[in-house]
Amino acid sequence: MQWLAQVSVKRPVFASVLVLSLVVVGVFAYFRLGVDLFPKVDFPIITVTTRQAGAAPEEIETEITDKIERAVNTIAGIEELRSVSTEGVSQVFIQFQLEKSVDVAAQEVRDKVNQVLPDLPQDIDQPVVDKVDPDAAPVLYAALSADRPIRDISEFADKTLRREIESISGVGQVTLVGSRLRQVNLWLDPARLRAYALTAAEVTRAVANQNLQLPGGNLGQGTRELTVRMKGRVNSVPDFNAIVVATRAGAQITLAQVGRAEDGTEEPETAGNVDGKSAVILAVQRQSGTNTVAVVDEVTRRLDAVRPRLPSGYTLTTVRDQSEFIKDSVKTVQEHLVVGAFLAALVVLLFLRNWRSTLIAAIAIPASIVSTFALMYAMGFTLNILTLLALTLAVGIVIDDAIVVLENIYRYMEEKKLSAFQAAIEGTREIGLAVLATTLSLVAVFLPVAFMGGIVGRFMYSFGLTMAFSILVPCSWRSV
Repeated sequence: MQWLAQVSVKRPVFASVLVLSLVVVGVFAYFRLGVDLFPKVDFPIITVTTRQAGAAPEEIETEITDKIERAVNTIAGIEELRSVSTEGVSQVFIQFQLEKSVDVAAQEVRDKVNQVLPDLPQDIDQPVVDKVDPDAAPVLYAALSADRPIRDISEFADKTLRREIESISGVGQVTLVGSRLRQVNLWLDPARLRAYALTAAEVTRAVANQNLQLPGGNLGQGTRELTVRMKGRVNSVPDFNAIVVATRAGAQITLAQVGRAEDGTEEPETAGNVDGKSAVILAVQRQSGTNTVAVVDEVTRRLDAVRPRLPSGYTLTTVRDQSEFIKDSVKTVQEHLVVGAFLAALVVLLFLRNWRSTLIAAIAIPASIVSTFALMYAMGFTLNILTLLALTLAVGIVIDDAIVVLENIYRYMEEKKLSAFQAAIEGTREIGLAVLATTLSLVAVFLPVAFMGGIVGRFMYSFGLTMAFSILVPCSWRSV
């Protein structure tokens, strides 16, 4: 530190370039930092979801859940294994130790589930293995409403609006809440089914077998080769009534004889309402690891561009925006950061009573904070509540060494009548090791916070390192 102080006094241009280089790099890093509410934390929890339509909870438990649990229980690093079996759905939750990589855990679970697939019932849906991702929560809710049937609103939201939003970079998925899309419903008469000795399952198989489109191979025609497809799909809803579902005593029984086809909508599972009118809510989820504020801003711009093109009578309203809370929280911490820096400089002015000394000490605050942004960007941190809290606490810390050094330099000038040039060298040499020891002791206090265990440690990791960065970075040029 004494060497750096002596070189800086003798070579002021070098000292200025050293400080400015760190500040310039920090400024460029600042504009690339993401803004979020909390740090990015991955929880090593994997879920296995398996569906079997119509199965009772007891069957789900014995035929699916127990077998999957036995298969995944052999994986190393499991901390907790639990399951929930409900009508038609089996969910197995596997929580691993925090040290386990969530990607490795997901792949191991997927391999074990694939091994047990032959032992599971044949009519189940493919088991879905998912990672529990905190980023999967919707970041924006937009409501589409109109004085029209909910089916029309749902079709426009699904076919047009959702595709507009999902094409935006950073948007992972758009889920419709309260929608009732078009669906062909087949209504069967139980009395007629009994009269023809039919079951609903037989009717379902007959409709599925006669509503197919299959490849028919290739057809050679001279030098050309054509692809043949057998079109067997029903083209209109009334055509469903003509489908033959069974043959009894040589007579064909059609769907119209045991029921009817209806051009209807899905069964309502969710509901959306805005100002007393039925609406379809579009829940926008961002891709994992992307910037919440940047994604919401881009989605908002796209929605503003879509509104003038909406059909007559349609209204598109943003009902919930998670980025607003993030912006307000970050803005509040930033205000505290600025106010803290101003008050620190004011205290220096009151005690030193020298504008030049106050200016020198005050420059140390923004220079230290801005330089820290470069290391934050290199570590992949974002501007969130915890990192900004670390920067706010560092405001008072980064200025103390500058005050001590300045005061000692002035003491040499007042008591020993040395020139400013010589006083800067001698004053810094006298207390250089003490200032360095103070800085390292502060680092020793805050840096261990980054290595805490458990979920709390995952959140405090960025806080501890940001605090250490903001203290160490100025140490390299504080003697300047």
